[in-house]
Amino acid sequence: MPRDITDEEATRKSRQDEAQGKSPSTQAGEFVREEMHHIREGKHGARSPQQAMAIGLSKARRAGVKLPPPRRGQSTRTHRQQAQGDLARGRNRRRRTSARRSSAVSGALKREAHSAASHASLSRQARRVARRRGSASRHRAAIRAVRTKGHAGLRRAARKAARTRAKRS
Repeated sequence: MPRDITDEEATRKSRQDEAQGKSPSTQAGEFVREEMHHIREGKHGARSPQQAMAIGLSKARRAGVKLPPPRRGQSTRTHRQQAQGDLARGRNRRRRTSARRSSAVSGALKREAHSAASHASLSRQARRVARRRGSASRHRAAIRAVRTKGHAGLRRAARKAARTRAKRS
């Protein structure tokens, strides 16, 4: 089981990513990863992988990551407003979180299942999102990934691709 990652550690790693000039989504990824660990450890649950990721992104925005809210048409109006509120909260962190609200949210999440962060459900979610993106976009991402693979990684990927092709024919 992965060790517990604290909010402070995720914030530190996120700041490190920012200093290295990495994108806001990469910086936020640290918080999403931390959230998955929390769910797997049993700290709380989530209704779906999307909710688990949304919690992580919300924490990232509140911690000061400059991750813009989703564009119109990408998500619901309430979701966009929530993201804008989280961003504003990240800019000026003066107000304390209401203890009553915090415990209510924790209680609700504790009643949810822990399968949202399972490898199978995350894999399903990733494939679903990839299908929506289209082949050209996936191809560009694959080309970018190849640049960082190295010789051994390329060989491994080529073997995997050959296996996949063999399965399909």
